[in-house]
Amino acid sequence: MMMEPAQSEQSLVQALKAGNKAAIARLYDSYSAALYGIISRIVVSENLAEEALQDTFVKIWNNIESYDAGKGTLFTWMRRIAHNTSIDMLRQKDRQPSGMTLDGNEGHIDAQFQNSIAVDTIGVRHLLERLRPEYQQVIDMLYFQGYTQQEVSDELSIPLGTVKTRTRAALNDLRKLFATIIVLLLILSWLS
Repeated sequence: MMMEPAQSEQSLVQALKAGNKAAIARLYDSYSAALYGIISRIVVSENLAEEALQDTFVKIWNNIESYDAGKGTLFTWMRRIAHNTSIDMLRQKDRQPSGMTLDGNEGHIDAQFQNSIAVDTIGVRHLLERLRPEYQQVIDMLYFQGYTQQEVSDELSIPLGTVKTRTRAALNDLRKLFATIIVLLLILSWLS
């Protein structure tokens, strides 16, 4: 007989709280890919993302007693740890001096700076402000905070179908805004 997902999660949490090392391996096997996806959106360096993933699982292991199933799912709790660990890692790397490395190569471009370039140079954050507030919220949660559509549904207490509809509508609106910007840029380049 298969266990229900909630029962399986509950037994996993109990095993982790009991200090069962096989449970952390099971947790890693089940969730590492999803957490790495969240981390790699924030920390664009593969090496730093892998380090952040490892730090995330250490924090999960050390802080499992603070997990409260009444406040959300295990994955939601772990996602927040992964997100915060990634941000902390970027801040820590910001404080380190950049420049030449021992092998003579230039220092790394800060991952947070690269990420902000990727989003801000094309003005995505600014364009989001032109969307309806309910669209902004869904897009921000999905694409900038790493939520799944189901988690957005749960967090906002709206049906999953509504999340999907808002996402589709928001992306269509953004597509139209991008098209308008491209046309304007082409016109400006022809005029100059």
